[in-house]
Amino acid sequence: MAAPQWWEPSVLLVEDDPGDALLVEELVADTTLKMRLSWVPSMTEAREVLATEAPDCVLLDLNLPDARGLEAVSRILDYTDQVAVVVLTGLAEEATGLAAVAAGAQDYLVKGRVEPELFGRAVRYAIQRKQAEQAAVALQASQMQAQENARLERGLLPRPLLNGAPVDVTTRYRPGRAHALLGGDFYDIVQSADGAVHALIGDVSGHGPDEAALGVALRIAWRTLVLSGVTGAEQISRVEEILLAERAGAHVFATLTSLTVEPGSHHVRIVRAGHPGFLVCAEDGGVEWVEVGGGPALGVVPGGACWPVRELSVPAGASLVLFTDGLFEGYVGRGKERLGEEGLLRLAHEVAGLPPEALVDGLIERAESLAESQGGLDDDVAVLHLRWN
Repeated sequence: MAAPQWWEPSVLLVEDDPGDALLVEELVADTTLKMRLSWVPSMTEAREVLATEAPDCVLLDLNLPDARGLEAVSRILDYTDQVAVVVLTGLAEEATGLAAVAAGAQDYLVKGRVEPELFGRAVRYAIQRKQAEQAAVALQASQMQAQENARLERGLLPRPLLNGAPVDVTTRYRPGRAHALLGGDFYDIVQSADGAVHALIGDVSGHGPDEAALGVALRIAWRTLVLSGVTGAEQISRVEEILLAERAGAHVFATLTSLTVEPGSHHVRIVRAGHPGFLVCAEDGGVEWVEVGGGPALGVVPGGACWPVRELSVPAGASLVLFTDGLFEGYVGRGKERLGEEGLLRLAHEVAGLPPEALVDGLIERAESLAESQGGLDDDVAVLHLRWN
């Protein structure tokens, strides 16, 4: 970004020769670039100034009584890496000036060969180069941090733990916050030692980094409980204990649905804690919204809730589609009407009969399209499609 016309850079001259310092003062007076010049005759005094002030540029003589050559550049950069450095060299020291630039200075000027306009441009360009360097470093650091966060978040997404179970799994996950891979929604699917398949979908209120971390903690707790043989209402009660211990405040709650299917069975045991219903997609293309009785969301009635286990008969060849409310809470059109459960069911009828991946993607794309005029879906969205062979 260009500096405003009234901008007057501050320049610190580090020069032990009063005659050379006077020449620099004359160059400053004659250049069209107005600047505020201060002068110190030694590296020691320069250090004292830089400890309390941050000039835009340092004009540095390389023959100081207490620092010579590239050592002077190195010491200035040790004192502060936030200022531009222009070194001042003698007629026979141009090679040293080039070496200084290689060592971190932004430019060099040869004493006695500098006109006022060249001097002004050199100072201005040195400051701009320094600012560009700092912006590039900040951008690289930001990109590296983003890459590390992406790797971390990608590693925290679940991987189905199935040992040959006859179930096809299709998942989709979209966090609501920008540039993130992980939000407060969570899901998992695990096969226990007895061959039963257990699935989970859940939603922590909010969609920031704290909620994402809590969602991961709840998912891992659920998986651990499943593998330890803890199921049903006791399982949900234990997961709530984790939420109460880990949540950032008493206002944070989580909804979830946990289900279990025994090997060869067409019956599904379901525990629902404040979570929306799910879709049952029949083999003939029929779609039904199912919402079994359940209990409150985790954390709403700490230690005092009850979550009954319900059983549902699922037709042979049918699929279950579990999701979080971000899929149907987007606004439709320009008003305040939301897609809602009935709207999502209509969309499901439109994509019924498609292969699992196409069905899930079709649901999300249609919901996103309807909300496009108001910025799209802004909440986390998780979808888990299960089809038993």
